[in-house]
Amino acid sequence: MILPMKKVSILVLDSEREEAMRKIRKLGLVHVDAQSYTGDKMNRLKDETAALEQAISLISDLVDKKAMKKLEKTEMPFAEALSAARQVVALGSEKKDCQNACISAKAELEQYQGWGEIKPADFEYLAGKGIVLSMYEISSKEYTSIAAEIQTLSVGRDKSKTYMLVVEDESLAEKPVLPDSARRIQLPSASTQELNAQIEDGQKRIAELDDEIRSYMKYIPAMKDVLAEENKEIEFDACLRGMEEAQLSDLPENAPALAILNGYVPEEDMDRLKEVAKENAWGIVSEDPTMEDNVPTKLHNNKFVSLIYPLTDFLGTVPGYYEQDISGYFLVFMLIFSGIIFGDGGYGLLITLLGLAMFLPAVKSGKSPSAWSKLIILFGVVTIVWGILICSWFGMDVALVPQWLQKISLPIISNVNEDVLWYPFWTNGEAGLTTAQNLQILCFVLALIQLSIAHILGIIRDRRSLLVLSDIGSLMQVIGMFYVVLSLVVNGSVFRLRLVINGIPIGTICIALVLVGFIMYFVFANYEGSIVKSLVESMKNIISMLLGIVNVFSDIVSYIRLWAVGLAGAAIAETFNQMAGGFMGHMILIFLAIFILIFGHGLNMILNLLSVIVHGVRLNTLEFSSHVGINWSGHKYEPFKE
Repeated sequence: MILPMKKVSILVLDSEREEAMRKIRKLGLVHVDAQSYTGDKMNRLKDETAALEQAISLISDLVDKKAMKKLEKTEMPFAEALSAARQVVALGSEKKDCQNACISAKAELEQYQGWGEIKPADFEYLAGKGIVLSMYEISSKEYTSIAAEIQTLSVGRDKSKTYMLVVEDESLAEKPVLPDSARRIQLPSASTQELNAQIEDGQKRIAELDDEIRSYMKYIPAMKDVLAEENKEIEFDACLRGMEEAQLSDLPENAPALAILNGYVPEEDMDRLKEVAKENAWGIVSEDPTMEDNVPTKLHNNKFVSLIYPLTDFLGTVPGYYEQDISGYFLVFMLIFSGIIFGDGGYGLLITLLGLAMFLPAVKSGKSPSAWSKLIILFGVVTIVWGILICSWFGMDVALVPQWLQKISLPIISNVNEDVLWYPFWTNGEAGLTTAQNLQILCFVLALIQLSIAHILGIIRDRRSLLVLSDIGSLMQVIGMFYVVLSLVVNGSVFRLRLVINGIPIGTICIALVLVGFIMYFVFANYEGSIVKSLVESMKNIISMLLGIVNVFSDIVSYIRLWAVGLAGAAIAETFNQMAGGFMGHMILIFLAIFILIFGHGLNMILNLLSVIVHGVRLNTLEFSSHVGINWSGHKYEPFKE
């Protein structure tokens, strides 16, 4: 759930502004809208933090990560750590200049690969003697067609080009023209020998600079501490400046100057803020925020639902304060989607082991396991369950899977019954469904459930307004369109649009749900107290309203990506198994087979992970969220604290 917030203004004596800010930071409850400003102090702080960040990055790129972890913290004066950072930045700048010079010299040398050794001084010497030479590249085929009066000298040749020197004869009244393929080459800035020497010297200097930068590794812990302090100081100064700019005016002449800090505090923490304010003789004004306020979002859920926070933090998705919290639904469906996309019980075992490898060491050391480790274990367990249901284990042929694993799979979607047709009772054995079609239906059922939940949440949200009728209409469209998708995408013979079961016209009812639902949505989607105005607004946007039906269809069909990506992963796993199988009969080549299996399945798992991020996240943050009405427009509650 999204915790209710209060908009607060804290009044303090201007003379006590800095002391008050330190107490507010120690309290750690107020989300401050810090002001962005420039000034000598802020510019200095930002310059120092930039130097520290750059120095840490330069050193970290060159040293061993294990060595970094073993570094012990040593007490070091602020000025010494900052001075070391600036020295590293200077070395890094020199290194960059050397790298650019080497790149430039290499690029220049590449232009003269077919020419051999070139010395611009020789050309200048000959020009002083009256012999002006120019460098040209020409097609080897056209070299022989050069006019006889043009004096040339071939100095090299490759498959397609001839490298030649041309004597520029100034005595000719009318200069002969070279063939079109001839291209004049400018002399290099230095001799090729000098360019090679520049590259060699530059690379040598770069190696020396790398060694110098590495020598500053011992300063890393101190630099990080100083950087943390600098960032705190920047935040503090920004908040302090915010108070300074919000000083009250129109006070009595003899009244002491006051400063005010504006921010947001969770409603449940207001009593603590009031106690501190009373102790320090501060004034507090609190009120409920309005729609115009930029209110931060603070989420509070149980331990299970909170497991999704690492993923949403990684994605940077935060619901707006006035939007709904869908963390629980996000987690549940994300787990299901990831299981289907990985689609293999063997992969699930590996994922679970990875999660346990992160979880158990923390438990043994008495620390609290990270949320990521718990989430990864959950992903692994769900993938194992899905692998059991469809009988998929490291992409093996079903015939090679143990019988007991085949028996506990779910027959209607199991690979064991891949060639079996399933006949729904209403088809009378005339039309059946394949295992692949059953999996497609399952994906669309997930779409029906998730999108229906989205509109049920809308019904609950708008239950006190006629706007709820548009939510009901949207829900009717989803239910009716679900059957239309089964008919058009899965199997039109089994799911006929004119299907009648026990006298109930299923197909007709579903089409009616779509049409009636659209009418209800069209009439009430823009309701704000007047049905007529809502209808007029809908008429203004009639094209987008009509496209809404298409969007419902496409959103449901979009869930078939789960089956398609899972199928692709299974095909990749099977392909690598077949490749490795060809080497299994040879003792010498068995190591190659093992390498192929490790590489192939490792690559497949990486691709599956990317698919989870792309497709699994998309279904939650786009299809589902758009039906709920969430734009992820919020920003996280981050109180000003130590």
